[in-house]
Amino acid sequence: MDEINWFAYEREARAAGYETVCGCDEAGAGPLAGAVYAAAVVLPDGADIPGLNDSKKLSEKRREALYDIITSTARAWSVARVEAAEIDATDILSARMKAMQMAIDGLRIRPDFALIDGNRDRGQSAAIRTPHKLIVGGDGKSASIAAASVLAKVSRDRYVIAELDKRYPAYGFAKHKGYGTKLHYEMLDKYGACPEHRKSYLKKWEARRNA
Repeated sequence: MDEINWFAYEREARAAGYETVCGCDEAGAGPLAGAVYAAAVVLPDGADIPGLNDSKKLSEKRREALYDIITSTARAWSVARVEAAEIDATDILSARMKAMQMAIDGLRIRPDFALIDGNRDRGQSAAIRTPHKLIVGGDGKSASIAAASVLAKVSRDRYVIAELDKRYPAYGFAKHKGYGTKLHYEMLDKYGACPEHRKSYLKKWEARRNA
């Protein structure tokens, strides 16, 4: 990507008087099980991270390689998560916003401005409190957001494989990462929901099962 455009939003914020700008994104809003993750990243201006892009456009192998490059290049980075039980107790939008603000708050260098992927900055019970700008498709437009998208995605995938799959091996979490695939629904039909399933996401499945 063109380096000047890749850092345009960060430079725009600094030109407006903000000193430390972070990018923030989340991963795992859609799956039927497990926590939602978010990451925040402060990159050096013009940082050269070859191949950086929206995490959804990268292979798993490439994301893993970029994770190490991003964490060693960033001035600061942070990852946070909100558990499935809290998603059910509140709502996924609130959980996403809480996870992103937690990631921002966890940065070693406190940012005074955040670039947020998407068009939402508040749910019913949580909101982004840091001064910020919403950028639709930001993970393909801002280096900082793209970096955050990679850290959030890799962190969540590692958690699914290292925690969920080992704790509940019957469900095949390592294969479907918790998303609503045919295999996942087959395992739900066979074993029922486990404690890490988001009950608020399974209402249609439960209605079919109990019909």
